Amino acid sequence: MKNLANLRKAKGWSQKKLSEESGVSQTYISELEADKKQPTVLIAQKIAAALEVTLPELLSEKFPELKDSEGGESHSIISNRTKKS
Repeated sequence: MKNLANLRKAKGWSQKKLSEESGVSQTYISELEADKKQPTVLIAQKIAAALEVTLPELLSEKFPELKDSEGGESHSIISNRTKKS
């Protein structure tokens, strides 16, 4: 899962924090980030929900970006979702 570490780090989370939020062991998260394991659909859903991303965003091989509503600048989907008002 090449995108997992990027998504996790974009939230400012450690592997331990993602483990706590998702209910997936820290060891398993480490193995996913190192491409030593492939997640089941259930595990991927838990991780995606914790990171507040969709499964396609989690499973993508590149860091997702969105265009703003006026068709202008691209922004990282994570920075858009993690900003607090």
